[in-house]
Amino acid sequence: MDQLPTKDQIRQWIAQNPGLSAKRDIARAFGIKGAARVELKRLLAELEEDGALERRRRSYAPAGHLPPVSVVEVLGPDPQGDIWCRPLEWAGDGAEPRLLFVARKGDPALGRGDRILARLTEVQGQPHSHEARLIRRIGTNPMRILGIFRKEAEGGRIVPIDKGVDKEWRVARDLTLGAKDGELVEGEQTGPKRMGLPQARVIERLGDPGAPKAVSLIAIHQHGIPDHFPDAAVAEADRAQPAGLAGREDLRHLPLITIDPADARDRDDAVYAMPDPDPANPGGHIVWVAIADVAHYVRPGSALDREARKRGNSTYFPDRVVPMLPDRLSGDLCSLHEGVPRACLAVRLVIDAAGHKIAHRFHRGLMQSRASLEYGQVQAAIEGRPDAVTDPLLDPILRPLYAAHACAEKARAERQPLDLDLPERRIVLGDDGRVLSVAFKDRLAAHRLIEDFMILANVAAAEELTRLRRPLLFRVHEEPTPEKLDALREVAEASGFVLAKGQVLQTSHLNRLLAQAQGTDFDELLNITTLRSMQQAYYHPENLGHFGLALRTYAHFTSPIRRYSDLVVHRALILGHGWGDDGLSPAEIEDLEDTAKHISETERRSMAAERDTTDRYLAAYLSDRVGTTFAGRISGVQRFGLFVRLDETGADGLIPIRDVGREFFHYDPDSQTLMGADTGLTIGIGQRVTVRLAEAIPTTGGLVLQLLEIESRPLPASKQARRGGKGAPRRAPSRPDPSRRRVVRRRG
Repeated sequence: MDQLPTKDQIRQWIAQNPGLSAKRDIARAFGIKGAARVELKRLLAELEEDGALERRRRSYAPAGHLPPVSVVEVLGPDPQGDIWCRPLEWAGDGAEPRLLFVARKGDPALGRGDRILARLTEVQGQPHSHEARLIRRIGTNPMRILGIFRKEAEGGRIVPIDKGVDKEWRVARDLTLGAKDGELVEGEQTGPKRMGLPQARVIERLGDPGAPKAVSLIAIHQHGIPDHFPDAAVAEADRAQPAGLAGREDLRHLPLITIDPADARDRDDAVYAMPDPDPANPGGHIVWVAIADVAHYVRPGSALDREARKRGNSTYFPDRVVPMLPDRLSGDLCSLHEGVPRACLAVRLVIDAAGHKIAHRFHRGLMQSRASLEYGQVQAAIEGRPDAVTDPLLDPILRPLYAAHACAEKARAERQPLDLDLPERRIVLGDDGRVLSVAFKDRLAAHRLIEDFMILANVAAAEELTRLRRPLLFRVHEEPTPEKLDALREVAEASGFVLAKGQVLQTSHLNRLLAQAQGTDFDELLNITTLRSMQQAYYHPENLGHFGLALRTYAHFTSPIRRYSDLVVHRALILGHGWGDDGLSPAEIEDLEDTAKHISETERRSMAAERDTTDRYLAAYLSDRVGTTFAGRISGVQRFGLFVRLDETGADGLIPIRDVGREFFHYDPDSQTLMGADTGLTIGIGQRVTVRLAEAIPTTGGLVLQLLEIESRPLPASKQARRGGKGAPRRAPSRPDPSRRRVVRRRG
């Protein structure tokens, strides 16, 4: 450009590009070259002197920075009735930002001096810098109730849906929020507990108990997932303050970034990579993985710790999350927001040109994320479509990350972890909670990058604690049982593939089978069947290896915000390195086996609740399409019918045995097939089918299907049907000779 930008233009550009910008990045953005760089340096120095910018090593950022979740104090309304707040965690040298409180329907009245945990959104062109929306009022932790509203003359009652809870809640007339009789509502306790029925107010009307907004709430209560934090745990979280440098290594000079899904609810891991300058490691890289230091805030035996252990993990639904930790921690102090100092445990990994880890070193430090990025955003930048945020990060941060990952991929290919191809569904909801669309998530190289670096860090944590001879919880995944392996082998052979016997099973053998099926009609069948042959992973204080990842030693270290197992590993590292008094306690060590069993169970509980919720959302989404024809593939065979996975949505439905065909079918549990007594038709997992949706039941998540075609052919008529009979009551004929069996499948 012909002239230098103004100070306002520089300040605005840096604010819009939250990765802390180096001088060369700013020069590139404004096209400043040659001698003009000296003038740019002068402008930046003046902005720093004026307090408009902060200099951090070689980078700049707007003076002060507010995280997206923060504690603020209510200043009270102005003459126009607007409520203003001030941030309590403001660290800038200039004037505190002005925050406008934006109330939502159902928010409690706020008064001067109230402290609230708020979600902050930056705004432009307004007399205030941010808008604040209430998460909850600090110091209050009202009990919440989910139940059916029963209208009465003086208001109404909430009848809880929880099993075993018979106490109802009284709702005053002016606190019903207009709820109608029979509606599902969420209520909140009001006032102190007294004799008689407890008092509540309706905070959200969910409508019909079968309506979309009720789906995840019902699953939470049906599976007994704790969704209310005890007062003591919330009070501890509210008292927590941001960690300082005391007892920590200053890692804020590292340009760490977070890469997460677009709808991420917390950010607990950050990464950075650079070429290894050591001439003894040509082509190698240094990779940093930094993880939120939850152990600093959640001390052994505390109320927060007891509740986190009870929950075991966070539970994620399409419309909400039930966190393991209160939002003051999970959304604020333990979330690695950009531009905000955060306590962390970090590991410096050294890998060689072939991706093998040759060294690691752990640190307890203070970091500051340069940018909060999304997977798609990062992938687009690497593919040549950077935006204003990723463009200045491409050369210094993103390309070195991908270069290091290219080496890590070589080591993964050599190790041969189980490589299943099972697309993950993504349910998109509207504001009313209804399903707008169901699609399969894109699997990007950026996903694999973060996944591989997290695995490297997890391995390093397990190896480090083994070296230090400190107790920990390993993540264990045992190989398939002989019975499950035989079942997989039968399906493979029936599909025309081979899984050899008489050898010690390795993941490479399964990957070879999956590679044979890739691109054929049996691709999905073999992936699903291989998954079903696997044992469930679990936690255990003994190292029994991880079969699926093809690793001898593995632990969970990278997600302590949402997994209690990772918090245990962090505490073990703190104890092993003597980093403080918040390490693994003797009582915890004694109870490790019980803890492992408990959190393995809570993990399965969450998976069941998430699966039930997805099924209900899919049933609700398809309920308007009853009578529609769908293509799918048989995913399961039982004596009572066939399970079919629909191509369009991935939803599973049942074809009852009575609707499979007008003949008797013999069920063979070994080969998981049904064989027609008259026609000899054999139906098994993986066959292509065309079905009609007969029924969709949102309350249970059930789909009932009618079978129209198998492998693009209509069902053959039975002998009875060919004789023109209507089909007498079917009775089991003698079991057919196995030599008559034929599998109606062809290799693609």
